[in-house]
Amino acid sequence: MTYGGIAACIEHPTNMDPFAYNRIKARWVGYALKDCPEDVPWHRVINARGKISARPGCEFQRTLLEDEGILFEKSGGINLKRYNWNPLPLKSR
Repeated sequence: MTYGGIAACIEHPTNMDPFAYNRIKARWVGYALKDCPEDVPWHRVINARGKISARPGCEFQRTLLEDEGILFEKSGGINLKRYNWNPLPLKSR
């Protein structure tokens, strides 16, 4: 799943302009995952290009994904059409 995909499932804060939220919502998900409990499968979240975002620990994230059977393309990304999980956003339910 992508950072933006997770963000699409979360309604914007009521005290925040929805357009402003749309510009930063994926980053908020990243910040939350950085400090999430160890039992949260943070390693399954990648960026919208199908790649692991460059940061400390990115090699470990790739190892965890490969251990789960995720295949990486020569470009360093994964095929989002094959692997992306995209639940319906709250607005669509």
